[in-house]
Amino acid sequence: MDPPLSTNMTTPFTIREGTISEVIKIAQQIPEFHSSYPIEEYQRRLKDVRHLILVAWDNQIPIGFKVGYQLLTNQVFYSWMGGVLPSYRQQQIAWHLARRQEKWAKEQGFTHIRFKTRNYLKPMLIFGLKNGFNIVEVIPKDDINDYRIVLEKLL
Repeated sequence: MDPPLSTNMTTPFTIREGTISEVIKIAQQIPEFHSSYPIEEYQRRLKDVRHLILVAWDNQIPIGFKVGYQLLTNQVFYSWMGGVLPSYRQQQIAWHLARRQEKWAKEQGFTHIRFKTRNYLKPMLIFGLKNGFNIVEVIPKDDINDYRIVLEKLL
């Protein structure tokens, strides 16, 4: 399914498989990430599991990313991290990254895709609900804004 037409679509962009280093450079520019994960955390999570790193580009400028990996079960793909630079939002870049990730996961034999967000990240929660995800778990934390919300979708 193609995204709805948007009059905001001003930046032509491409998506390709990327590297951890490219992702970290983008993540450091995402204001919602209070601190980005170090390269070692990416290496630890992606080691010895099927994974996919996607990067969106505006010519030579990395503008968004999506990173996911296989969970313990071979059927669930975990969409771990993703983001789009603020100046490139509202151009369906996140939508295209998600579609590409879901297509790849399905081709790899995964039956479900899952992600986790925090209560204060309302746009991510809304994005998931609008794109066919269901809330499957809420994990309380000390502050209600930090509650983790787990969403999952059948591929």
